[in-house]
Amino acid sequence: MKNEVVLASHNPGKLREFQQLLEDSPFQVCLYPATGEIVAETGDHYAENARLKARFVAQSTGSLALADDSGIEVDALDGLPGVHSARFVGSDPWRNSREILTRLMAVAPQARTARMRAALCLAWPDGRLMEAEGVLEGVILGWPKGSQGFGYDPIFSIDGQHSLAELPFGEKNRLSHRAQAVRALVSNLSRDR
Repeated sequence: MKNEVVLASHNPGKLREFQQLLEDSPFQVCLYPATGEIVAETGDHYAENARLKARFVAQSTGSLALADDSGIEVDALDGLPGVHSARFVGSDPWRNSREILTRLMAVAPQARTARMRAALCLAWPDGRLMEAEGVLEGVILGWPKGSQGFGYDPIFSIDGQHSLAELPFGEKNRLSHRAQAVRALVSNLSRDR
């Protein structure tokens, strides 16, 4: 029987991604049931925000909780939007992507390097924590492509041609920053037993 873990998110796309990523793990993932902002993300780093969310959800539900904070870091924008990726110029993912594309209009394709970074935190109701991180290097495309995925997936590419939103779901979940972080977390759990 799998242990239920509450994902500190209301995002069904993120839930689907984590369900697939944790398919072979001892966890069954469900969304945080309450509505509204889970907790203010006041951390200066992804790991701090993931920790804040995981602790809050574990304490409020009495269940094992998993939180992630992730974002995109664009080198030509000095690492922006970084930890503020979800609310770069607003809460709408398309507006945020459009802002990046607008700021990069005069930047040559080879200088549009970027990375997606994900920090995960698994929190137990007793306060114990386990953390992991994943990074995916790539570039920002000139225009959004694809309809799979969410967030910045349509403008981010690992090969300079195809966006993450064009990749089959299973392939994206094999390569992504979240997939790398999940593999690291599961590996840490295995060693911790």
